[in-house]
Amino acid sequence: MPAHDPNAGEHESAAPQQPSHPVHATQHQSGHPAQQPVAHGIAMKQRHPVTVWLLWPLITLGVYHLVWYFKIHKEMAEFDRRRAVPIVGPMLVLLLLSWTVIAPLISYYNCGDRIRNAQRAAGMQVTCTPVIGLLLMFVFGLGTLYYQLELNKITDAYQAPAGQQIPLWV
Repeated sequence: MPAHDPNAGEHESAAPQQPSHPVHATQHQSGHPAQQPVAHGIAMKQRHPVTVWLLWPLITLGVYHLVWYFKIHKEMAEFDRRRAVPIVGPMLVLLLLSWTVIAPLISYYNCGDRIRNAQRAAGMQVTCTPVIGLLLMFVFGLGTLYYQLELNKITDAYQAPAGQQIPLWV
């Protein structure tokens, strides 16, 4: 037994039951680490917000924004399969219907709402506001930065690598 863990001997029988989720169980909003998850999902990828917002879109002449938008919707769909999250549709709205102006605005608002639902499913305090994300899209596209920061809060809560199965609490 490692000498650096004073509680290792006390909880040997409990450790194998939840080895992949100890960080999240202690950070759960309700304060009940023994609460059972209501479902399971797949962890999302942590991305650097400035890279997503500024660097990659500049390098790819804006194409990366569409790739990012597709990827986050795919990850949100895998994160909580109980919700119907469209994967390709939101990206196609930006690509094919941007000339209508209103369709992308609705898509950006709905994206914020989906991030909000993902935060709720993670058992976190909901901090994403779709209206703020939508309005920030008009200010140098800062809505992308805002939405990625909000998604990163979910990945920070789990501390799990992308693609790993994780518990959902709500």
